[in-house]
Amino acid sequence: MKSNIKNIWKKVKESMQETSTWMQALTLFICLLLSVYLGDAAVVASSSYGDRELPIYSVKTEEKKISISFDAAWGAEDFNQIMEILDKHNVKTTFFMTGEWVENYPECVKTLVEKGHDLGNHSATHPDMTTLSKEKQREQILKVHNAVKELTGYEMDLFRPPYGAYNNDVIRTCYEIGYYPVQWSCDSLDWQDHDAPTIISNVCENKNLREGAIILCHNGAKHTAEALDEMLTNLKNQGYEIVPISKLIIRENFHMDVTGQQIADEK
Repeated sequence: MKSNIKNIWKKVKESMQETSTWMQALTLFICLLLSVYLGDAAVVASSSYGDRELPIYSVKTEEKKISISFDAAWGAEDFNQIMEILDKHNVKTTFFMTGEWVENYPECVKTLVEKGHDLGNHSATHPDMTTLSKEKQREQILKVHNAVKELTGYEMDLFRPPYGAYNNDVIRTCYEIGYYPVQWSCDSLDWQDHDAPTIISNVCENKNLREGAIILCHNGAKHTAEALDEMLTNLKNQGYEIVPISKLIIRENFHMDVTGQQIADEK
């Protein structure tokens, strides 16, 4: 408990250095009081840096682990091929699905659960979430959540904003309903219809490829499935273990740096 209090108090003092973050400092002070009375049972996490709320772009870790994610908002013509390649490499990934994709491809959703992949939420209709009220943001997330839960029993808790667009309200809405907002640190740019060699290079030679990286790919892109086998082989040859995002992120007692890297609090 003492280490917990120490970490919170450190954040309070940092926040109070800027007049724009007095409300955050007050919030953290309340967390400090909760820690005193509740002990280590109180979960302490800060998704903000200064006055900005940030999603998780990457995770600070000394383990050579990374995650590959697929945004599923288009078709599913390449789905079976992607599954076969992932099975071949014994790799589990994270699929961020729109409500329309869930509705159109329910068997694919069931397959993801059966094979042990993460299911992530990508909104109901793929809007720019920053243009919506908090109530509408909640509706966009919870509609997909409930549809997937009814279909498979799976409780999603990872959300990727469409277009990567977010603001403070979007991030706060996620945490308020029990979701972790997730971006990416390495973009394959497969959505630009690059050929397979270019996609592989965009990932495997990416300047941000390091421990804790989150890679963005797309189900339904023109050449992603074609690039996937060599991409996975290359990443493994570099010594990376590929895990689902649920196995990479820090669930509690964390803070963010300016780049959106999630960092565990000191114990």
